[in-house]
Amino acid sequence: MIENTFGINIVPENDKERLEVLKRYKITNTPSEDSFDGIARLATQIFNVPISLLSLVDAESVFFKANIGMGTAKEANRGKSLCALAILDHEVTVFEDALKEPCLMSNPNVMGDFGLRFYAGAPLITHDGFLIGTLCIIDKKAREFSPSDRKILEGLAATAMEQIELRRSSLDTIDELQKANLLLTNTELDLKAAIEELAAINEEMEATNEELHTANENVSKSYDLTVTLNKNLQTSELRLKSFISKAPIAFGILTGENLTIEVANDMILKVWGKDKTVLGKPIEEALPELKGQPYIPILQNVFKTGITYIGDTAHVKLDLEGDIKDSYFDFIYEPLKNDEGNTIAIIVIANEVTDRIIKKQELEILNRQMEIALHAGQLGSYNLNLSTGKINSSEQCKANYGLEHDSKFDFDDLMKIIVPEYRDALKEKINQSIENGTALHAEYLVKWPDESLHWINAAGLPNYDENGNATHIIGVTVDITKRKNYETQKDDFLSIASHELKTPITSLKASIQLLNRLKDKPTHEMIPKLIDQSAKSLDKLSTLVDELLNLNRLSGGNLELTKEVFTVSEMLNACCDDIRIAGKHRLVLKGDLEATIFADLQRIDQVVVNFVNNAVKYAPLSEEIHLIIEKMEDRVKVSVKDFGEGIDHNIQPFLFDRYFRANHNGKKYSGLGLGLYISSEIIKRHGGEIGVQSAVGEGSSFWFTIPLN
Repeated sequence: MIENTFGINIVPENDKERLEVLKRYKITNTPSEDSFDGIARLATQIFNVPISLLSLVDAESVFFKANIGMGTAKEANRGKSLCALAILDHEVTVFEDALKEPCLMSNPNVMGDFGLRFYAGAPLITHDGFLIGTLCIIDKKAREFSPSDRKILEGLAATAMEQIELRRSSLDTIDELQKANLLLTNTELDLKAAIEELAAINEEMEATNEELHTANENVSKSYDLTVTLNKNLQTSELRLKSFISKAPIAFGILTGENLTIEVANDMILKVWGKDKTVLGKPIEEALPELKGQPYIPILQNVFKTGITYIGDTAHVKLDLEGDIKDSYFDFIYEPLKNDEGNTIAIIVIANEVTDRIIKKQELEILNRQMEIALHAGQLGSYNLNLSTGKINSSEQCKANYGLEHDSKFDFDDLMKIIVPEYRDALKEKINQSIENGTALHAEYLVKWPDESLHWINAAGLPNYDENGNATHIIGVTVDITKRKNYETQKDDFLSIASHELKTPITSLKASIQLLNRLKDKPTHEMIPKLIDQSAKSLDKLSTLVDELLNLNRLSGGNLELTKEVFTVSEMLNACCDDIRIAGKHRLVLKGDLEATIFADLQRIDQVVVNFVNNAVKYAPLSEEIHLIIEKMEDRVKVSVKDFGEGIDHNIQPFLFDRYFRANHNGKKYSGLGLGLYISSEIIKRHGGEIGVQSAVGEGSSFWFTIPLN
């Protein structure tokens, strides 16, 4: 019984006949030969692997007729050699990653110190269909092996088998010649004896002549066999040349110090963008576009030093149909040496990877664009492992939850950050997304470590394995707190706007109804009061409508500015006449009364009126309101200062926000919360700045600046 480490039957049913066929080739336990070593070495160069073996599988052992990369090893145990598996199948046997093959889990070559990871073996098939061995390639790292690679290895194995057949024919011919020579020698001895005893054995001459005739026929047959052997050798050479010419990998041979192109197969000519006219020319002459690129010096160095050079995704510019185009290659420059060890030629083997590099570059561009888009939209990306709960998240994703970039952040941590009443809803949406294979969309409230509350919008898609089991959810998150607050403000605004508009409309409607009843009594004492009340309601309604129109213009980017040069003090004297007429507040003009600015007078007047009206509304006890003009180095500053209750510093940052409405000491005031926001936008459109200075109990000063130029 032979040893078996594979756990499956490795002895074919015809093994007895197969071994008889192997014996007739007289090749096991014979020294190495250059023809077989050359095929094995070519296999290592074509496939860029460290080991190639030409193996013959005997009854209990595997004999290495050619060994490239395995030291001095001559044979291996059949029950441990992967070649024992390769002779079970007429197709190429491939293990791209041996650690994933159940039948190799007990094999010492895989699990032991040798560390075999990749194996591909093409069977050596005799002309009568017996599998006597393999041409195999081996690597200590896993790798992919394409259908075209299989065809190349099959072709090399077929070439090796032809060499074995030719070798057997040669040996048979030699045996026959030796037998013939032996027969001739015996015949000569017989002739000498016949001459010495000519008189006594004359009657035997006829028999001797017959033997000589037979010997001559044998010699003639031997000559014919020699001629046939030479023809077979020529056929094998032609097949090898044809194989190299049509091989799906670029192959060429450059000879001499001038690096003359001696061999160039169809693929390398296609890569170069040339035809067969380059044969016989130095590489520099055939490919002038290589001038200034590093490849000619590299070839010259390989020829000089005899050291192999391997290029990985090398960039080269080639002249393809008149255009210099960028190409990328994996390649090998392998020196060919004579018996004295001097380099006489260089084998060039190349594999174009331009498409792969371009796709990689395109993918990098897409990834960069995605990163820019995520950054611009403040989107955080995440990858949730559904089996472990681990989350692989970007820095922005963690920032959306108030976490530092190096903070631990898994599903359990997420649940702790989410406000309790939203946790079950999120889990339910995740389950629905997994069950239905639909996108996940969820909005929920989270509490940051600093106790602040934020709204998060999360979206994602489940990912499934080959068995249809959900493994991950991949998606993005974004902090929508501002949007939520804006929606709340908008809802509040609509409520306020409807209330604020309804109040003057109701008052106006009531006044008109009363006036209608008194239309036949034109001297009634209520008519002037009702007219005044109607006018006030119309003024208030007009102000509210103007604010809404200004807001609409600002939102649509249609707020036009008609600029002119005017004196600021004249504009301030002309504005707010209704305040002066009312007489409750005295407007005091101070500062540089000669200062001029280039601005839209109507819009600046609108800002000042808003400041003054706010001073009247929120500081009713301030008898004086100061209008102050300051001419600075490159701008003019206008301030409206009252002496009222002042504004809490906590709400000052929000005064110029859209829809913000002041609430002083529990008092609520009418309005849409748009006046200061519109004023801020007007000043910003002028390239100026706007702000407030205030302290509780000390009054407030609202100011803006306009550039001189």
